[in-house]
Amino acid sequence: MDLEVTFLGTGASAPSARRSTAAVLVARGGERLLFDCGEGTQRQMQKSIGLTQVDEIYLTHFHADHMMGLPGLLKTYELTDRERPLKVFGPPGLKELFTVLRPLIGRLRYPLELGEMKAGERVDHDEYAVEAFEAAHNVRAFGWALVEDDRPGRFDPEVAKGLGVREGPDFARLQRGEEVEGSKGTVKPDQVMGETREGRIIVITGDTAPSPQTVAAAADADLLIHDATFTEEDVQRAAETGHSTLGQAAAVAAEAHVRLLALVHISARYHVGKVLDEAREVFPKCVAPRDFDQIVVPFPERGAPELIQDGARKRAVPAAQGVPDEQGGSADVLNEPPRSS
Repeated sequence: MDLEVTFLGTGASAPSARRSTAAVLVARGGERLLFDCGEGTQRQMQKSIGLTQVDEIYLTHFHADHMMGLPGLLKTYELTDRERPLKVFGPPGLKELFTVLRPLIGRLRYPLELGEMKAGERVDHDEYAVEAFEAAHNVRAFGWALVEDDRPGRFDPEVAKGLGVREGPDFARLQRGEEVEGSKGTVKPDQVMGETREGRIIVITGDTAPSPQTVAAAADADLLIHDATFTEEDVQRAAETGHSTLGQAAAVAAEAHVRLLALVHISARYHVGKVLDEAREVFPKCVAPRDFDQIVVPFPERGAPELIQDGARKRAVPAAQGVPDEQGGSADVLNEPPRSS
């Protein structure tokens, strides 16, 4: 099952020429989950992967840079004749937010379902769940953890044959956890299956100061996407505003033993390439994705998470490579200089 993260917006509170505001798209198989929807999110989609019909939206909190893209995206879905339901989840206050947004959104012709969550609650899916945990921001805010179910161990067909199990349906029954009768007696699944393998975990903090809740949610995660608004010289400002420094985010990753740390929401006052070293002194396995970068998260036994620079545009279908303008041409897509992050 493929698991891929696309960074549609990696900037801080205001968009810049090169970074849009918060939006992260997680694709798991055929499902598309959007975490936060800052200003211009649908435009970021159109400049890269195309206008993706997401299945669910998870908001970390209701500051403008994390949700101002919602009215336009929801309305565009209606204009493109969306029919299937869309679910939006968030902290307490979500329903009140949509009461405020109603005049902007208007009447939608597809079902919109709102899920106002509490910390510790989860949204269950087939083979995984998305869990809410408390973030340490200056307003009520959640982080979200996508946690896959444990997977069965590998089935050993040679051992099964040696125990007298016939190939075919009996092999399948053993892999489902059922006992079968072999020519040498009853065969139990644990006789032919390896140890249970853990599923993958992706954690998205939204805006937060470093916290024990994040460490617990991100324990042994494959990917932690963490707020890193400030450098250490502005640590007091970070504390006052409910954000993290790069070093603090790295310390959380180290304590949680994550496989890869992705730093986002870095203030435009800093040169990202230069300040990234500050985090790597604490936790070397970290990157600072830019807009349209992707991270592919394989199963642990198949390798480590991999950053693909500008992957959303390089791997997009040709129609998404450029953005049609009003005259039918194609607007230039801004490219940043090569980088090592």
